[in-house]
Amino acid sequence: MPETDSNKQPDKKLQNPVQFLTAPPAILLRFRKPLIVLTHIFAFAAALMLSFLVIHNMQFKRVWFVDIYPTLLLFMLIVKLPIFGLFKQYRGWWRYVGISDLIGIVHASLTSTLIIVVVWFIAGNTDFARTHLPPGMVEPAEGVCIADLFATVLILAGLRMVIRLYHESSRTIEIGRLKRFLIVGAGNAGEALLREIHRMPVVQYEVIGLIDDDPAKQGTHIHGIPVLGTVKQMPDICKDYNIEEIAIAMPSASHQQLRRVIQVCEGTKIRFRTVPHITDIASGKFRVSQIRDIDINDLLGREAVRLELDSIEAYAKDKTILVTGAGGSIGSEMCRQLCNFRPKLLLLVEQAENPLFYIERELRKRFPHVRIEALICNITDKNSLEHIFAKYRPQVVIHAAAHKHVPLMELNAGQAIRNNITGTQTVANAADKFGTTNFVMISTDKAVNPTSIMGSSKRIAEMYIQDLNRTSETHFVTVRFGNVLDSEGSVVPIFKKQIAEGGPVTVTDPEMKRYFMTIPEASQLVLQAATMGNGGEIFVLDMGEPVKIVDLARELITLSGFRPGEDVEIVFTGPRPGEKLFEELSIEGEDMQRTRHPKIRIWNNITMDRDRLYAGINELIEIAETQNREEIIRKIKELVPEYTGSNHIPEKAGKNKTFQKK
Repeated sequence: MPETDSNKQPDKKLQNPVQFLTAPPAILLRFRKPLIVLTHIFAFAAALMLSFLVIHNMQFKRVWFVDIYPTLLLFMLIVKLPIFGLFKQYRGWWRYVGISDLIGIVHASLTSTLIIVVVWFIAGNTDFARTHLPPGMVEPAEGVCIADLFATVLILAGLRMVIRLYHESSRTIEIGRLKRFLIVGAGNAGEALLREIHRMPVVQYEVIGLIDDDPAKQGTHIHGIPVLGTVKQMPDICKDYNIEEIAIAMPSASHQQLRRVIQVCEGTKIRFRTVPHITDIASGKFRVSQIRDIDINDLLGREAVRLELDSIEAYAKDKTILVTGAGGSIGSEMCRQLCNFRPKLLLLVEQAENPLFYIERELRKRFPHVRIEALICNITDKNSLEHIFAKYRPQVVIHAAAHKHVPLMELNAGQAIRNNITGTQTVANAADKFGTTNFVMISTDKAVNPTSIMGSSKRIAEMYIQDLNRTSETHFVTVRFGNVLDSEGSVVPIFKKQIAEGGPVTVTDPEMKRYFMTIPEASQLVLQAATMGNGGEIFVLDMGEPVKIVDLARELITLSGFRPGEDVEIVFTGPRPGEKLFEELSIEGEDMQRTRHPKIRIWNNITMDRDRLYAGINELIEIAETQNREEIIRKIKELVPEYTGSNHIPEKAGKNKTFQKK
C-alpha cells in the first residue's frame, strides 16, 4: 500500500536544523581520512614553497622553482607522510583541536625534518648526486628544510585552528535569552566545563565569570573569562552581575564544601548545578559538561561505604532470600542490593499490591539473571506466611516490613502493635520453624528511649527477636538506624511537594534535629552488619551528625531557586504526637561495643526474663485488639520502662509561627 503523507517520517534534517548546519556531510565523513591525507600533502607543498620564498627574499627563481623544488617536495612527501601517520596526525577531530594536537604536529615535524636533513646530506655527497643533481643544490636545500619545519607547524596548526574557530563561531544561539552563568571552581574541572560550554553546538549560557578561593587565581582570566572573587563574595557577585545559574565545578568536593556554597548563596534566587563526580569523569561514564541539578543527597550524603564484598557475597550468593516489606523504601533497596550478589531466589513479600508490582518489574528488567517471586502477603497472616516458608524454605530473611509513621501510630496504636510486634513474631517464628539460617530485623533510632508508640513497638520487637535467638538454630540479629533521605513519607519529599506548590514549608520546631542516611548506604550497611552477627546482637549504624530540619528546609528552598522566608515561607507547627526534638543514636559510650567495621557498633543491653516478656507481649496483643490506647500504653510501660509517652494524644502547640529570614 502506498504510504500516505500522514505516515511519512519527517525529514531528520528538518527535525534538527542546528545539526544539519554544523555537522559535516555524510560523504565527507565517509572519505574523511583520504581527505585529511590530501590536505596534509597540500600543506606540505605550501610549507616548502613558503620556505623557498623566505630563503630567496620572496622572489620566484627558475633555479629553485623548476630544478630543486619538485625533487625536494617528492622526497619530503616520501618521508613526511608515513612519519605524520606514525604520530596519528590523520586521526584527530579538528573541531576539538587543543594543545596536545599542537605538540603532536611539532613532534612529527621535528622527526621528519631530522630524517630529511640527514638523508639529504648523506645522499647529496654521493657520486650519483654529484653527477645528476644541479650544482649547489645540497646546501641551500638544507636551509630550506629548517625553514620548512616552522612553516609546516604554522600551516597545519593554523588549519586546525581555523576549523575549530569555524565550528565555535557557527554555533546556534538557543531560542530566548541566554542564561547568565557563574562557575564555582577555577581548576581543571572549571576550565574543562568552560571549554566544553564554548564548544556546544547550541549556545545556552553566557558565562559571566568564575569563582575560586585560591588567592593566586584572583584577577586572572581563563579562556577570556575573569575570576571574579571568592565563595564568600558570591552573594554580591550574583547580585551585581544578575547571575541566574551557578555550576559547582568541583567534582572531588566534599558534602560540607557543597553545603557551604549553598548556604552562602541563601537568599539569592539562583538555580544550582554541579558536574559529575571525579570517579565518574575518570572512568569515562560522564563528561564534565554533563552538569545536573544539585540534589539534597549531594549535601547530606556521606563518603562511599567501605564494604567487605567477599563476606556479603558468601552471605547472599546462591541463597534463597526472603524480604518482607519489599515494596517500601528500605525493602526495595535491600532487594536491589541483594540482586548484585546473585541469590538463587529472591522472594518479595509485600501486602501492598502496587509497590510490589513496580519493584518486581524493575528488578526483572535490571537483573534478568536473578529468579524472583512476588508474593502478596500480610505478615500477620500466620497460615499464609508459613505456607510461603514451607514452600520456598528461605535461608536468609530480611524483615523490613513495619508501620513507621509516628503520628499515625499514635492515633492507631492497636495497628502499630499488630503489625510491628505480632507481624515480627509471625515472621520470626516461621523462620525458626522452617530452618532459616539468618534473620535480620530492621529497626529504628526511635526505639531508643522511645516517646512514641511506634518506637516502643519496635523496641519490643527487638526484645522478642533477641530472646528467640537464645533457643533457636536461626541467627537472629537487629540493625538499628535513623531516617533515610527520600524515603516514602520522610521530610524531603514532603518539603519538595510543598515548595512546588509555592509553600509554606512546615517544620515542627526550630530546634528539631534528625539523623539522615541515604537509602543505598543504609541498605549496604545492613547487609554488612548481617554478615558480622553470631546471633542476638543489636547493631547500631553510624548516622554521622544530626541535621536541623529547618536548615534542611532552607537548603531545599534555595536549591529550588527560591529565597527562604521571601519566596517560600517556613512555618513552625509544633511537635506532633509522639515526636521528640532529638533522636538518640550515638555509637559511642560504655554500652557500645566496637566491630571490625568503623560505622557499625553493637549495643550491649540487659535482656528481660522470657516468661515475663512473652506474658507481657501476649497481654499487650490482646489489649491492642480492643484499640484501648490508655491500656496499651500502660502495658508498654511495663515492658519498656524507659518509654516516656503520654496516655493522651497531645494537642498541637499553639498557633503556627512563621520563619523569619536570618
